[in-house]
Amino acid sequence: MTINILLLTQVLPYPLDAGPKVRAYHMLRHLSQQHPVTLVSFVRPDDKPAYVDHLRGIAAAVHTVPIQRSLARNLRAAAKGLLTGLPMVIVRDETDAMADLLRRLTAATPFDVIHADQLSMAWWAQLAASPSPSVAPSRLPATLLDEHNAIYKLTERMAAESTGLRRLIAQREARAFRRYEREMLRRFDAILTVTDEDRALLLDLFDEPERSQQAARFTTLPICIDPATTPPVHSSRSAITPLTILHLGTMFWPPNVAGVLWFAREVLPLIWQRIPEARFTIVGKNPPPEVQALASDPRIQVAGYVADPLPCLQQADVFIVPLFSGGGMRVKILDGWLWGLPIVATPIGAEGIDLRAGENILIAGDPSSFAEATTRLLTDPALNRQMRVAGRRWVEQTYAWQVVYRRVDAVYAGLLRRRDMAQ
Repeated sequence: MTINILLLTQVLPYPLDAGPKVRAYHMLRHLSQQHPVTLVSFVRPDDKPAYVDHLRGIAAAVHTVPIQRSLARNLRAAAKGLLTGLPMVIVRDETDAMADLLRRLTAATPFDVIHADQLSMAWWAQLAASPSPSVAPSRLPATLLDEHNAIYKLTERMAAESTGLRRLIAQREARAFRRYEREMLRRFDAILTVTDEDRALLLDLFDEPERSQQAARFTTLPICIDPATTPPVHSSRSAITPLTILHLGTMFWPPNVAGVLWFAREVLPLIWQRIPEARFTIVGKNPPPEVQALASDPRIQVAGYVADPLPCLQQADVFIVPLFSGGGMRVKILDGWLWGLPIVATPIGAEGIDLRAGENILIAGDPSSFAEATTRLLTDPALNRQMRVAGRRWVEQTYAWQVVYRRVDAVYAGLLRRRDMAQ
């Protein structure tokens, strides 16, 4: 059965340089193999026309709306959020252009499913699914929400790690997200979660007996990648090249910033006691001043955004994921395995990922053990090679989207059956 799908994303799902993009991109690829999918996405100033053209080669149609960000919008969002009780970051992205586009598209096309990627697109999906006063559709579309994270919990964790005004704002946003996320979950016919941990956290928003009633609509489906198109990276190091530790991730995301600073200040000095020549390379878009300041030590390189990370990957001896907050899955671990790099991660950094600690990844939660694990991989060539091979094999077997995302077909079939029975 062919299904007309409207897929809504808050970030343009290409190129694959962030976890949300990876999730949405491979979901789009899977759905488009069987059904016509219309993609609607916000775009940012650095999203190039070539990125949209690439997506048009996959989806039946692609429509974009420029996202609007400014200090004035932030202040208006703060004021409206305080007045309405809504999360400020949700109110911030309200725009007539998106509302008008969705009304035009849904008036012209009888979509069967409205698929919202992330909580940030939940309200837009509800708007798109609402019956138009000028059109009398034979049946309303089913709705699906893909929750990449339990946002309220992620915001609570960020608040716990903040201080001063930032902490007060984060605490307020966490309370607002508790209400908003619970309400949005009630409105959707089906919910996807990335991990069982997030599924449990989201169900915790409900009291019994509603929790039991809600649980049937939840399905866990991990973020996946494409091993078929990405061969493992081959090291380009020579005997005279310094041993190199690599962190790769968007540096405007607070958990990444906190993790990099922790590693540089608490862990790296312990590593330098044994390997004083070791280098630390930080790759990621928009590093804040406190991260840029780390480059005052010549052994630390803050590269910023790198369009082609391959040279950095080829020189890396260890790939680190030093996170202490966040939610969902850290796609950078899947990427590290995909590239064939040995990985050291904190327990929260590896949260929600099926792994074999000590076999395909090393897990360490304090400075001493993290330094010890990293040093082992830097100084033990046999262990380094073992981790590279085991990680690559594991991601091929466990996280290939071509296999795992077949499970979304059953979710679609089930929600359409329930919709048809209800109508």
